[in-house]
Amino acid sequence: MTPIPRSRVVAYRDDGTLSRGMGRLVAGQLPPLPPAIAGAFVTGILLIVGVGGTDGLAVFAPAVALLLAGPGSSHPHDGRLDWLVPPILRLTEYGFVAAVCFGHDVHPVLIFVLLGAMAFHHYDVVYRLRQRVYPPLWLATAGLGWDGRMLAVSLGVIIGWPDLVCLLLAVYLWGLFGWESSTCWLAAPRSGTEMAAPGTRD
Repeated sequence: MTPIPRSRVVAYRDDGTLSRGMGRLVAGQLPPLPPAIAGAFVTGILLIVGVGGTDGLAVFAPAVALLLAGPGSSHPHDGRLDWLVPPILRLTEYGFVAAVCFGHDVHPVLIFVLLGAMAFHHYDVVYRLRQRVYPPLWLATAGLGWDGRMLAVSLGVIIGWPDLVCLLLAVYLWGLFGWESSTCWLAAPRSGTEMAAPGTRD
């Protein structure tokens, strides 16, 4: 059985294994919003300064974002403005992937397909949670999380194969998210009054 997130906002974050591991180190004691803002700001600066070239500073943005925003993953996100954290993480992830891929001449169609897989997953999670159907924890792990996807794209740039890595990542994510989403919604109760119990799928 999948553990139920402490709040919908935590599920919206879409943290990977690394981010959740860093969150466990601080045991929920770190407020999530300031680190997320700091991670987005530093990522933006690194993209502006070093998006061109495999030795550019932009390849270090995922590590910086993870170190800053990751520890906040274990917080219950019950602050008045903590709902802003997931959109900030989405902006950081999408902005990094788009900027780095365009900066390293990845084909625009491939970039669109990769970003589309991420957006499909996040859109799917939003509508699941509106129906109280929580995504299983293994999906965030298998989907690499925002942190893992950024690191994968960065690794592709470092090893000099951004096109191949983005292609493999896009195919993998579409296959994973498409299959899991289809099976989830097909298994969901048809009754308007009967809701799927949170955390019952694993």
